Amino acid sequence: MSMNLSAKLDELQRGDRHLETTVALCEIRSQLQELTKSVESCQSEVSEVKRDMVAIKHELDTVQQVKEEIEELREYVDRLEEHTHRRKLRLLEQGLTFFLTYAILAAVLGMLQFGYNTGVINAPQGNIEYFIKDVYRSRYGQDIPDDAVEGLYSLAVSIFAIGGMVGGFCGGMVANRFGRKGGLLLNNVLGIGGACLMWFTKMANAYEMLFVGRFIIGVNCGLNTSLVPMYISEIAPLNLRGGLGTVNQLAVTVGLLLSQVLGIKQILGTNDGWPLLLGLAVCPSMLQLVLLPICPESPRYLLITKQWEEEARKALRRLRASNQVEEDIEEMRAEERAQQSESSISMMQLICSRTLRAPLIIGIVMQLSQQLSGINAVFYYSTSLFTSSGLSDESAKFATIGIGAIMVGMTLVSIPLMDRTGRRTLLLYGLGGMFIFSIFITISFLIKEFFGYVQEMIDWMSYLSVVSTLSFVVFFAVGPGSIPWMITAELFSQGPRPAAMSIAVLVNWMANFLVGIGFPHMKNSLENYTFLPFSVLLAAFWIFTYKKVPETKNKTFEEILAIFRHGNGRASFRDSRLYGNKSSPNGTDVRGTWRFARDSPVFRRNPAV
Repeated sequence: MSMNLSAKLDELQRGDRHLETTVALCEIRSQLQELTKSVESCQSEVSEVKRDMVAIKHELDTVQQVKEEIEELREYVDRLEEHTHRRKLRLLEQGLTFFLTYAILAAVLGMLQFGYNTGVINAPQGNIEYFIKDVYRSRYGQDIPDDAVEGLYSLAVSIFAIGGMVGGFCGGMVANRFGRKGGLLLNNVLGIGGACLMWFTKMANAYEMLFVGRFIIGVNCGLNTSLVPMYISEIAPLNLRGGLGTVNQLAVTVGLLLSQVLGIKQILGTNDGWPLLLGLAVCPSMLQLVLLPICPESPRYLLITKQWEEEARKALRRLRASNQVEEDIEEMRAEERAQQSESSISMMQLICSRTLRAPLIIGIVMQLSQQLSGINAVFYYSTSLFTSSGLSDESAKFATIGIGAIMVGMTLVSIPLMDRTGRRTLLLYGLGGMFIFSIFITISFLIKEFFGYVQEMIDWMSYLSVVSTLSFVVFFAVGPGSIPWMITAELFSQGPRPAAMSIAVLVNWMANFLVGIGFPHMKNSLENYTFLPFSVLLAAFWIFTYKKVPETKNKTFEEILAIFRHGNGRASFRDSRLYGNKSSPNGTDVRGTWRFARDSPVFRRNPAV
């Protein structure tokens, strides 16, 4: 364009060609206008480039800011992990104190009550049936049919399990309303009332009092099976929680053994002694009423549920015999932060929660593995097994008492193993051993049927029956006997724990009731193959435990929750209603920092970042 202008000027100056000056000037003017527009366009493009450069610089500053915040968060997480590790090491160094031992023993009297009333009704069966016949004859002047007597005795046995279902179902509500210790104290009123009704049944000449007393004592035992494991798991130190939780089952087995010993004819298994035998159930309740008031309420209940921090500190100082309780308080606060909105979770909310469904299923299956393992069937068969091995009827009854003693001894053995070997490992050993020896028990039945005419085979079968039965009981005491009571309380934090215990205990009592009702029919139908269904169930429980049950040994409640939270993947971030928010060092939400970075111009322009 500049060359054209020069040519036009030269042409005017030389005058070689006769062009109109006006036309030439117009052309020059138009070309100058075009040049001006080109310059303005260039300036506009330069301004846009400057704006882009400013935006890029802003985005680079944002990226740098996000990078610094990520580094800060990473350092904070590292410090938090190191602090948590040190805190856990200090928690693992805590020992067993005198007052903690006292509180545990006072609490497990409720489980001794459960064990005693579970076994006490079996020994005086003949005496109770005779009493029912005598009362009916005195009332109506005629004899009651034998079928009706058996039905009334079965009612006296089974109504205990029905009461247990009611008590187990109400356990969570009682724990939240009155506290763990408060619920246990109030529950003793039911224990004393039910025991007195059974004690005075014969004096009042009314077998209806026996039914009512058994139902009330069943409610009492149902509440105990929910409240006692909850209380013990919440006051026990981290490194002793497994062993102290096993004391629950130890108390149950001691109660069973005590009822078996007192029920023999030489002591209280007589027509005059059986009311006292049933009425002695008043002793654990009265003893707990005397001992338990000195014990503190659960520190977790005081701190997390009631928000009474000073009272929780006082309780911990007494239980730990030390003023250094900050590690425990901090561990409870961590659990509270992780479960901020669970304080009012109901059983229906627990059932509907996708996040808590896995631990709930595990807790329910663990309770079923205890009741559907066939242990009750072993007790039903034990006397006949020992009789077939050549023992007299009286000796066979003492041998059955020996089974109770073995359960007590093996439960004592499992206490130190619980925190050394681990819950999951012991449960696998227990279920596996029960499965193997349930097969051997079935084999001994078949040998007796097919080779009963050969004396050598009878002797060998008797030996196999006794050894298999005792081994079955040993493996039950090692694993399924104690772990289900404890692991349900461990799998849940403070908020859903009462509701979870209520559901699990209700399932346990329902399974107990079904086994008690259905086993005689199953025995008549399957005969020598009675134990095969239990063998199949034991195999299924072993597989479930191997694949689904986590190890909870030496893990805080917060760490146990993290197992299921991480197992749910990203659902843990979505379900903040259950797990709360985790904050950065300056108090802001970590996820808020991520959203700030995500919404920056860099992320908007380049989603791949």
